[in-house]
Amino acid sequence: MKVLLMYRDKNFDPKAALPPNTDALAQDLEIDIVCNVMARGDALLFDIAKNALLLGLDSPEMITYRQHVLNDCIEHPEVVRGMYRLAVEAIEGRNKIWGWHFDYPDSVLRSSVETLDLFFDILKELRRTADSYGGRFRSEGFVRLFAMVEHELDDTYLMKIKEHLGELKFPEGERMSAQLGKGLKGEGYVLRRFPIRKQSFADRILRRKSKFSFEVAPEDESGHRALSDIRDNGIRMVARALRESTDHMLGFFTALRTELAFYLGCLNLRETLLNKGEPTCFPVPSATNGFALSARGLYDVCLTLKLDQRVVGNDLKADGKSLLVITGANQGGKSTFLRGLGLAYLMTQAGMFAPAEQFSVGVSSGLFTHYKREEDVTMKSGKFDEELGRMSKIVDHVGPGSVLLCNESFASTNEREGSEIGEEVIRALLDSGIRVFLVTHLFELANRFRSQDAVEHLFLRAERRPDGQRTFRIVEGGPLPTSYGQDLYRQIFEAAQEAVEVQPPSARP
Repeated sequence: MKVLLMYRDKNFDPKAALPPNTDALAQDLEIDIVCNVMARGDALLFDIAKNALLLGLDSPEMITYRQHVLNDCIEHPEVVRGMYRLAVEAIEGRNKIWGWHFDYPDSVLRSSVETLDLFFDILKELRRTADSYGGRFRSEGFVRLFAMVEHELDDTYLMKIKEHLGELKFPEGERMSAQLGKGLKGEGYVLRRFPIRKQSFADRILRRKSKFSFEVAPEDESGHRALSDIRDNGIRMVARALRESTDHMLGFFTALRTELAFYLGCLNLRETLLNKGEPTCFPVPSATNGFALSARGLYDVCLTLKLDQRVVGNDLKADGKSLLVITGANQGGKSTFLRGLGLAYLMTQAGMFAPAEQFSVGVSSGLFTHYKREEDVTMKSGKFDEELGRMSKIVDHVGPGSVLLCNESFASTNEREGSEIGEEVIRALLDSGIRVFLVTHLFELANRFRSQDAVEHLFLRAERRPDGQRTFRIVEGGPLPTSYGQDLYRQIFEAAQEAVEVQPPSARP
């Protein structure tokens, strides 16, 4: 039994190998902030959310598949949460039962029967959920899951399970057959079912009179050991089969819990954002080679989760653009915009909603980040060498359709050298079919691409009002030879000077 809520043809594997760029990606985009809100303290939800974000889909069809499932979850959250609780109950109950079992046939048999008893009650509840609510769900994933539950767990099947479990508790003892082997030892043990037939009163009297029994003395350890060996030989195959059955059902409940955990995380995040008044939408994904990208009201999820108030959203029209160069005033929102864009990519390709009023994007074959790093005193080489080393590793893994987010790349050397190297690297990436989003203070680097006047290049700038105020909006505009560092100087030092001047002389240092 497969769940198939995250893929059409396979269950989600939370232990699948992650892409080689995930550590840098998680650090630069601060994914843990998003995952913590999705998890709400649940370690499993955190891990599933993070893996789902990093193991993104590269097919618009599969992204849409997940979006439809998520939309069903949004419309019926309590049903989905109830199904998740059933899966958790099954797994935790099984772990409790098997926590003290020993690996010999009698223990395996008893633990398996007790587990299947537990699973039977939960399967009945799952079947009731399918009967009561299945018709309200519209996504391909849920429709198929409920249809499977109704087909596989029909009344006849459930009655047979209950009947077999009753027999496997051996209310009349075990009935088995064997053959004599070498040394007059038993072999070929087979556990037999008691015959189910109607008996007359005379048959029951005769059968009762023909019963033969014996008892082993309490002090006869060898006799008890021999009987135990006979019983173990008789039930060994059944115990093994029952364990396989419990493992099979456990696999189903584990997959159900795993995949529903992702959607519960999505519900938790969406609820948090909506409570703040932040918009969400289902993005429109398209093929990787189209370079589609447009947004209305796009914002940085991480920033809004850190603040009490809403954050500024931005509009973007970048369809067909392979290079976005973002320049402008210091502390104007450039890095925040870049991070928000990267998170929107990740959320879209995980099959989630997007943090925007509207968002459409060409699906990437891989998302990479190259951000500036703080000085590391343990580094064996210079900071610029470390930058180039990270870029070299990225180049080893990117390919056509990939997206690279660069934040202040090549800025750890002088402007002339950084611009020269940056232009060569970025041009080579663009020629290879890779989309590049570049935030930079290097005017020469930005101006080199600006002077090419290429239609596939888009230049954006952090908006600054004449009085120096930052609006945190990103608008279209070419690079300027200043990032207005004097604004920061006035903000910091002139404010400090004013604070000193208003103090009484006795309070001054």
